[in-house]
Amino acid sequence: MPDFVYKVDDAAAFEQAERDGVYTGAPIDLRDGFIHLSTALQLAETIRLHFRGRKGLLLIALKTADLGDGLKWEKSRGGELFPHFYGRFDFRAVAWTLPIEVDADGNCALPEGLG
Repeated sequence: MPDFVYKVDDAAAFEQAERDGVYTGAPIDLRDGFIHLSTALQLAETIRLHFRGRKGLLLIALKTADLGDGLKWEKSRGGELFPHFYGRFDFRAVAWTLPIEVDADGNCALPEGLG
């Protein structure tokens, strides 16, 4: 299991959730019943497919060890296992956040050394 998994969300919405002390996910997460996450290797493709042309986004790094039993690995895109989180995560699981912007083609400058 990797040390970190990643969430991309609207920065303002995540920051409000942090102030409120409860993060239940983005609208797609609420619809699907779990918080969609990605590994470092899955992240660029997730961003390309779901966040093209979006501004004001936040990349959120979560420590897998701190997510507990709510973290599940389930088949998704192309049968690949993706991390999904069921429930509300504890903000202590957040290792760091980084503002990102995605161009119209879905490209985004991600930090080196994501693991």
